[in-house]
Amino acid sequence: MPIAGKGMLLTSMDIDPADEADFNRWYDREHLEERVAIDGFLEARRYVAHEGKPKYLSLYSTETFEVLDSPAYRTALANQTEWSKANIARFKNMIRGVARITVSRGTGRGAALGIIRLRPPGDGKDRLREALRDQFDPARLDGIISIHLIENDPALSKPLTSDASNAAAGAGDWFVLIDATDVKAVPAAAALVAGNAACKPLVISSGTYRLMWDLAKSDLSRA
Repeated sequence: MPIAGKGMLLTSMDIDPADEADFNRWYDREHLEERVAIDGFLEARRYVAHEGKPKYLSLYSTETFEVLDSPAYRTALANQTEWSKANIARFKNMIRGVARITVSRGTGRGAALGIIRLRPPGDGKDRLREALRDQFDPARLDGIISIHLIENDPALSKPLTSDASNAAAGAGDWFVLIDATDVKAVPAAAALVAGNAACKPLVISSGTYRLMWDLAKSDLSRA
């Protein structure tokens, strides 16, 4: 699969402009490296919104879904640095998805990312998954590198912050991820999902993000 591994942690949040410099410094100088160093984590990517909310988005790939509930990861969550605690306390509108990668088609990763959040029905999830799989053909669209479906685990997908007013309702949401070469390539691919008559009522939100940077486990071994 173009996304490494079988599990994914998705985090997204807003931050007050007054705190953004420290927030970005923390992510770039401590947090991504700290997370990728955890046993079973493979890579991380940081994004900033071109169009959409929250403003910041990060994706962390893991060898297996079980890594995201492993002793190593739980230990990291329970032993945040003081810098981490200060920044996490500033998160607003946080989304945190602990997910399985269930569909992944294409090759490689793009400089832009389209994201569509879906709330699947209580029944018919298998049919929805297969319908989406049929739509995920990157070769049909110029500028689209790969397309993926990740499905949140409702028990584990809980924000780390206290402003989680609608966390329970969205804990089992799915996300379609569209890797593209440029933000201009995203709308046509996103329309296959968001504009589809069967999927449109399930769409909660959508957005387009630009890649800030990425970090792989192999990068740490060379440091």
